[in-house]
Amino acid sequence: MSEPARKPLIGSKGLVVLVPYLWLFFFFLAPFLIVLKISLSTTAIAMPPYLPAFDLSEGIGAFFAALKELSLENYEFLFSDALYIKSYLSSLWIASLSTVLLLIIGYPIAYGMARSPKAWRPTLLMLVILPFWTSFLIRVYAWIGILSREGLLNTFLTWLGVIDTPLTILSTNIAVYIGIVYSYLPFMVLPLYAALEKMDDTLLEAASDLGCPPLKTFWVVTFPLSIPGVIAGCFLVFIPAVGEFVIPDLLGGSETLMIGKTLWAEFFSNRDWPLASSVAVVLLMILVIPIVFFQNMQQRQQERGA
Repeated sequence: MSEPARKPLIGSKGLVVLVPYLWLFFFFLAPFLIVLKISLSTTAIAMPPYLPAFDLSEGIGAFFAALKELSLENYEFLFSDALYIKSYLSSLWIASLSTVLLLIIGYPIAYGMARSPKAWRPTLLMLVILPFWTSFLIRVYAWIGILSREGLLNTFLTWLGVIDTPLTILSTNIAVYIGIVYSYLPFMVLPLYAALEKMDDTLLEAASDLGCPPLKTFWVVTFPLSIPGVIAGCFLVFIPAVGEFVIPDLLGGSETLMIGKTLWAEFFSNRDWPLASSVAVVLLMILVIPIVFFQNMQQRQQERGA
């Protein structure tokens, strides 16, 4: 008699689930643990510029012994220095306001794309993602030539007679908002378009037949159905905007305070890797913890609805 075929240890369904977990482990959890280890170390004039808090090569016993002597000095200094607190608060404010501006600008664009003829939609979608064909750094550099005192914007406004003296936009927070809105606009438009494009048009027709005016139909039918796209777009914009470094460094001034610039200065200027790692860990916690709570709340709501 032939032996029964052995079942694989991991089936196809298990493999599909395992792949994203492996991705998260190697590209998120492992780098995070490395940064966390550096944040618990002490600064030193060496290469690399820190003394490791523990060394796994010395064995498990030495590892647990070192855990008892770990110092949170970097985190204590982080929360006692007003510079870092202001950097976090300023980054959250700039990212939040930029997200609101992107939603106000991106929603009408996505709505117009979703309501356009189907033959035009691929072309409009291509126009939205067209900036991605150019380097992000080059696109941000281009705004320097547009927003400077002798740039295209001031030259054009002076030619029209709108202004007499050039406006000071570059090296201000306004330039940072412009750069963020321009750079992250596709990340807001695409989720909104995906949510609006698959919406059932018969719902709008039913609301119109029942005497609902267009504006009320939008707030009662269209906008509630597009909320998943709004949430996805806000997350895609807000999370990277909080830690943005290139835009505030190139377009912002010395008074533009964002945690990305502070993190860069600690790593490469001050060479204080443990403190910089502490800044990165706290920033990650600020972003991850609210998202986890939000996902749990959404899951509970879905379970109650079911």
